[in-house]
Amino acid sequence: MKWRGRRGSRNVIDRRGVSAGKAGGIGGVGLIIVLVVGYFLGIDVTPLLNGGGVPVQSTKTRELSAEEQAAGQFVSVVLADTEEIWGRVFPEQVGRAYRPAQLVLFSGRVASGCGGASAATGPFYCPADRRAYLDTQFFATLQNRLGAKGDFAAAYVVAHEIAHHVQNELGILSQVNEAKAAAGEQRRNELSVRTELQADCLSGVWAHYAEAQLGTVEPGDLDEALNAARQIGDDTLQRNAGRTPMPHTFTHGSAAQRQEWFARGYESGRMDACDTFGTSRL
Repeated sequence: MKWRGRRGSRNVIDRRGVSAGKAGGIGGVGLIIVLVVGYFLGIDVTPLLNGGGVPVQSTKTRELSAEEQAAGQFVSVVLADTEEIWGRVFPEQVGRAYRPAQLVLFSGRVASGCGGASAATGPFYCPADRRAYLDTQFFATLQNRLGAKGDFAAAYVVAHEIAHHVQNELGILSQVNEAKAAAGEQRRNELSVRTELQADCLSGVWAHYAEAQLGTVEPGDLDEALNAARQIGDDTLQRNAGRTPMPHTFTHGSAAQRQEWFARGYESGRMDACDTFGTSRL
């Protein structure tokens, strides 16, 4: 992906230099293992990250490493691309202006409009404050532990979270949340899968225009995104965690489904091709 030296977004809020002090804690390889376990199983492992202690209500600042600075620049450029693309697509396909999201970079833990979260939560979008949240350490986890290498795989992660913002702008997330409130666990999981697959499809729409209009997609980039979709499919994650894949527990969709819906958005470039809620076959 061609991203170096390109324009970044002004909607990035970088909180990585400020962190809350904690009693106890783990680091190094132990931290990575905990993050991966949490991501695989969908468990909030904040108590493990805290070392069982109570966070100290103080903050400390630190200098960002060269790797962190580069990751921040990368995210800023990808976010700018999403703003440019959705800024064009919304008037053309929806008939109104697009309101960009803010993206918060954090290290370890963060407070959001949806409550507190830790790095173990993984990247997420909060509809309450219209912000996406990302610990850039997840890029290393994505590459080294989940087997999804390449800068376009990382860009896909950013595009997917912004796709949730697109859903929020369209009023889809509020409708899904209302339906979930009145549903049983299996139906809630199904609605979650349809939401995530639609975000994958909208990420594909972003990739379509990143290639066609911005010219930033290089040979091999789409393979990186499709591989990332495969590696973070629910069946792949459950299998890698030593579990037998159980479709009724899926919350994001299988590897094949995630790849298929991303490809559908990429090939069509159309938001209306991403109606995962109107089809009986995912």
